[in-house]
Amino acid sequence: MSVVGKVSLILDAFTAEDRGIGFAELQRRTGLAKATLHRLTGEMVDARLLDRVDGRYHLSGHLFALGMRASVERSLIEVATPFLEDLYERTHETVHLGRREGTEVVYVAKIGGHRQARAPSRLGGRLPLHATAIGKALLAFAPDPVRAEVFAKPLERLAPRTVTSAALLRRQLDEAAETGLTYEAEESAVGIVCVGAPVLDADDVAVAAISVAGPSTRFQPQKHGAAVKAAAAEIAITLARRSA
Repeated sequence: MSVVGKVSLILDAFTAEDRGIGFAELQRRTGLAKATLHRLTGEMVDARLLDRVDGRYHLSGHLFALGMRASVERSLIEVATPFLEDLYERTHETVHLGRREGTEVVYVAKIGGHRQARAPSRLGGRLPLHATAIGKALLAFAPDPVRAEVFAKPLERLAPRTVTSAALLRRQLDEAAETGLTYEAEESAVGIVCVGAPVLDADDVAVAAISVAGPSTRFQPQKHGAAVKAAAAEIAITLARRSA
């Protein structure tokens, strides 16, 4: 493996839930030799890609700043934020913005108040496309090879109600392609329900998706479908106008 490949392996070892990783755990996750990992982490700290605090490694603030310069995410977040804030004011539940990477949704923005539900989503975190409303919105309007990749392997179960039937998921995606809305009923975590909609480009391919999630005890996703769909459409229009 090249040096760049090893550095990438180290960076990818961090998850959205981590609050610092010790050297032994980082070695376990990467599988790199102790001497190699020690040398590379030292160089990455010097290059401001990692911070080392009290013997634990953290992704650095400099790395975050570099990530925010990524043109696609920056433009998307800038355009989407006012519409996400409007959705939050309308629902007072947790609002997400996500993009697809492979067969996962990556959360790039999240707005939630003091009473937000304990959803498994995290900024920069990932979840399987089939297990969330935002992921289903991305999958329903993804290129055919992406769908084929998702259905080529068993659907992972994250919670008791996760859809693991390929036939049922196909029906949900077909319905979403007609309505422009997707739903989740405690499929990523017990007690969480959600409604999502895709942000489409000119070819009706999802470049992103948004969702509103809340606890099943108080949130009724179907009542907010129209608002979510309208916000996604406005984001798409604004992105197209900016691109033009």
